[in-house]
Amino acid sequence: MSDQDDFRSVLETFPNPNPGRNFTIEHHCPEFTSVCPKTGQPDYGTIVFTYVPDEVCVELKSLKMYLQRFRNEGIFYEAVTNRIMDDFLAVVNPRSASVESRWTPRGGLHSNIVIRYPDT
Repeated sequence: MSDQDDFRSVLETFPNPNPGRNFTIEHHCPEFTSVCPKTGQPDYGTIVFTYVPDEVCVELKSLKMYLQRFRNEGIFYEAVTNRIMDDFLAVVNPRSASVESRWTPRGGLHSNIVIRYPDT
């Protein structure tokens, strides 16, 4: 099992209560942390998931546990945001989704990374 599969295995789903309707779900995780691979310093941010579910929805406790697994990961903003989106798409398979990471300013710079599916 790869490291990415190990992360994905934490995510759980439940049946969409109304798969015949397009509705939007938005989850905010304001306490996301990872580690800068260059400096070793902690990075703090907010991860925002916005998606239209298809057959399943993501279960929130599992989403929280999944995101906590990045706490000690040395990974750049762009890489972690793309990895989160890849894992979310693989497990939840939504009709559409966006993942946005909003990073706490460091060194006078504030970064936001936004990924949309399908690509627009």
